[in-house]
Amino acid sequence: MNSYHHAAVLVIYTGGTIGMVDTPHGLAPGPDMEARVRRAVDELPAQRRASLPAFEWLEVATPIDSSSAQPEDWATLAQLVAEHYLAYRGIVVLHGTDTLAWTASSLAFQLQGIDRPVVVTGSMAPLAAAESDALDNLVDALGFAAMPQLQEVAVCFAGKLLRGCRSRKWHARDSDAFTSPNAPLLGECASGQWQLHESRGLDAVQRGAPRFELGDYRGLGDKVVRIPLWPGIRPWQLAAWLDDDRVEGALLEVWGGGNVPDDPQLGAVLAEASGQGKLLVAISQCPQGTIAIGHYAAGQLLAAAEVVSGDDMTPEAAFTKLVHLLSLPLDSAQRRELFRTPLVGERG
Repeated sequence: MNSYHHAAVLVIYTGGTIGMVDTPHGLAPGPDMEARVRRAVDELPAQRRASLPAFEWLEVATPIDSSSAQPEDWATLAQLVAEHYLAYRGIVVLHGTDTLAWTASSLAFQLQGIDRPVVVTGSMAPLAAAESDALDNLVDALGFAAMPQLQEVAVCFAGKLLRGCRSRKWHARDSDAFTSPNAPLLGECASGQWQLHESRGLDAVQRGAPRFELGDYRGLGDKVVRIPLWPGIRPWQLAAWLDDDRVEGALLEVWGGGNVPDDPQLGAVLAEASGQGKLLVAISQCPQGTIAIGHYAAGQLLAAAEVVSGDDMTPEAAFTKLVHLLSLPLDSAQRRELFRTPLVGERG
């Protein structure tokens, strides 16, 4: 163990499959999660147990299935981390897998410049289940959370450490459920050893001083929409989303390297929304690679309508960055500029 000033890691339990138990109505969050986790850790082989940092426990008031999470929950969690992180060498967040990548991405934008690890993990099977991945993921997350060289929000799953705002849930059932399609791993666990690729970390490229941005996320679930294009999309369908006064931002998922249908009326709908100060951003429906707005003639409508390129961002990162920028007291020009700017390694 290193001689870092803060001895313990804080584990924040928010719910999810990892803490669920069988009930007559199916899996549901179970009681006494801390006690169950500590019993499982105590049953590890002595050498493995000795390699782990001490940890303290903090549980949200009402643990939930992550499919019920809202932007307000991301803000509450970031506030918890901000309130407690200075007392600990690192933070582990136990979270349901369905929206884990969304939460990790949002935490990255809210906790910009954090100078220690925030490691988000969960499991595909409950802790108590036979052959569960829960204990391995927790142990690996604790190991990485004790490393002072890791200074950002990360996702730890199936022996891999991913940048939080580059992660995606990639498999609905497999234990190796998460991937980072456009960025390399930050670390991995091999033969029981935690290996951090320090040259890929934010502290090596752009972390800077802590500059937390804990915005007010209340009601932002109403203000941002996600619109994947489909063959045959009509202007009135796009307008049904973008003309609504409640909508202030939209994530457009376009084709290939940045293409949309060559329909001037579609372009007019986009231009009208941009002209109203709504923040429109575009990423590709392809999970790997990037877009270049205006590179193809079929994407000129986006450029003309001032749609901002999300380059190679994940949908989770692009959406949560939209939410984050809309929570801050900025004008539309500032929001467009900040969306184009890499803040936490979220884009190439």
